[in-house]
Amino acid sequence: MRMSTKSRFAVNAMIDLGLRDAGGPVPLAAISGRQQISLSYLEQLFARLRRAGIVESTRGPGGGYTLGRTADAISLADIVVAVEDELGSPPAEGAAPVQDLWASLDAVMLRHMATITLRSLLAEQQAKGVAVDVKPLPRRGIAPKPVPVRTLAPNSVFAFGRSFAK
Repeated sequence: MRMSTKSRFAVNAMIDLGLRDAGGPVPLAAISGRQQISLSYLEQLFARLRRAGIVESTRGPGGGYTLGRTADAISLADIVVAVEDELGSPPAEGAAPVQDLWASLDAVMLRHMATITLRSLLAEQQAKGVAVDVKPLPRRGIAPKPVPVRTLAPNSVFAFGRSFAK
């Protein structure tokens, strides 16, 4: 099994998303800028991750992506399997005997990647001191009570006309 560019980009983007998930939905454009990955390529990767239930999308202003499960419940293998096209395909009938060796090595790597959680990758980045700029959650609730404005000016055309009649 080779760790393709597609898999590496997906893992890097998921780490970026995981580090900022607490601040609400993270726009793909922001991940694209930080990770230097094409936005259209990221859209393709995140469509696959969304279909696999690894991420959830929020549309509209303030929208973006959040983790679909807790970081403990997402493994490196989950991410790689979600974005790769031909992962661990069985060897063709009559394939060279060495194909069995590669298939078993693929299985070993996949089992090992299943033991690595996104949470452990996030903790590793935080231990390295990676700076995360998490935007604060928008405050929702009751707006402050408006202060009434007192004026002596007439408040309608009729009141304005009456002010001249006096």
